Amino acid sequence: MRYPRCTILGFMLCSMLLVEAADKPKPPYDVFPPATPPYYRVRYDASTKAGELIFPVNYTIWIPPGITTLRGVIVHQHGCGEGSCRSGLTGAYDLHWQALARKHDCALLAPSYEQPDKADCQMWCDPRNGSAAAFQKCLVDLGEKSGHPELSKLPWALWGHSGGGHWAGGMVLLHPERVAAAWLRSGVPLLKANTTRSTIKPHNLPDAALKVPVMCNPGTKEGLTVKDSRFGGVWPANEVFFNEIRAKGGLVSVAVDPLSSHECGNQRYFAIPWFDACLTARLPKVSGEKLKTMPTDGTWLGPITGGEAVPASKFTGDPLKAAWLPNEAVAKGWMEYVKDTKVSDTTLPPSPTQVRLIGNELTWEAQADLESGLAHFVIERDGKFLATVPEVAKNPFGRPIFQNLQYSDTPTQPLVPMKYIDTNAEAGKPHTYRVIAVNTVGLKSKPSEEAKAK
Repeated sequence: MRYPRCTILGFMLCSMLLVEAADKPKPPYDVFPPATPPYYRVRYDASTKAGELIFPVNYTIWIPPGITTLRGVIVHQHGCGEGSCRSGLTGAYDLHWQALARKHDCALLAPSYEQPDKADCQMWCDPRNGSAAAFQKCLVDLGEKSGHPELSKLPWALWGHSGGGHWAGGMVLLHPERVAAAWLRSGVPLLKANTTRSTIKPHNLPDAALKVPVMCNPGTKEGLTVKDSRFGGVWPANEVFFNEIRAKGGLVSVAVDPLSSHECGNQRYFAIPWFDACLTARLPKVSGEKLKTMPTDGTWLGPITGGEAVPASKFTGDPLKAAWLPNEAVAKGWMEYVKDTKVSDTTLPPSPTQVRLIGNELTWEAQADLESGLAHFVIERDGKFLATVPEVAKNPFGRPIFQNLQYSDTPTQPLVPMKYIDTNAEAGKPHTYRVIAVNTVGLKSKPSEEAKAK
């Protein structure tokens, strides 16, 4: 089977993506968030040895406080181009992805490849070009730094955007025994069975990779409903990748973002619950043991371009051409996501903690809601509404969110602090304050404990 020309062109467009770098500062890697515990960072210089990584790279990891032994590593992999690469510097600081990591006793890791403007993205997003080896080396070194030597042997949950999707999918094909699940946003690797001519080196499809849950997540404007866009080859690439794996019984699915093009949109509100289900099913209870086999007895199936999913026993079409969904809860989330991205949520976010008042400055800590993240905080003074923080939540690519988001789905710099300064407090009056967290579907937490001036 010849690999469609539009597929190759589409991936190359993804690989050379520069749109997110339009307003970047120069040089792009001179501002780093602090890497003090529970954050740790290592950086490797570019190598001149054949087969090794030709770009410098930073790896930042977050370790959930209080964890004695980790069970896995969640990797948030940016896409191609200077702007996307730079955005990887904040991936480990994302409160929403931290909520997933915390639930499953996992570390959250974000690479940041220092790819120069217009350089060949394949030199890192193909893991065979040295990035797989650098990634595994960083786990050893970060394990030593953090006091978690088990990091080097743990399973991986891989999320990747654009060229990062190519990287994550490539790691599934190269190391299927290590990957618990992989989410490929707008980028997939090339399989050898589907091409006779390509400038991109194709991968083999080992049988073990068929057992790894994989979600392909293109935007509808990337070749499905808008075929003549600069990203028009993404959908054909996803379709070919899906068909090859699913035809062999692979646990692969497609969730088309109905609103977006190449930006990440609202995918995290389905990606995180999907990972939650996969990690719940696959991570061993004892760190260091092998991944558990993904259960298939509760499978649901649905059309890959969207619509209604049903239990596998009630599906009337060819099951090996249908999106594979592990259970009913995921299937219901999938149906909501592919319709309008409004994945429902009825759980309240956790209440803020460690609320402190020093002078007129109020600070606090908070964990994100696993399902819907954090949109903003409500500040109460003396039991009455005082303000929202931030006053206007931002996100040009999806639901407004407390930390704001860059094109590659990572928080903006500088990181938004959990802080409010009450400039209207009456001098000498002993005010009391409470903080309420609000998630992105508008649900409010219970108020925090009161804080008083000391």
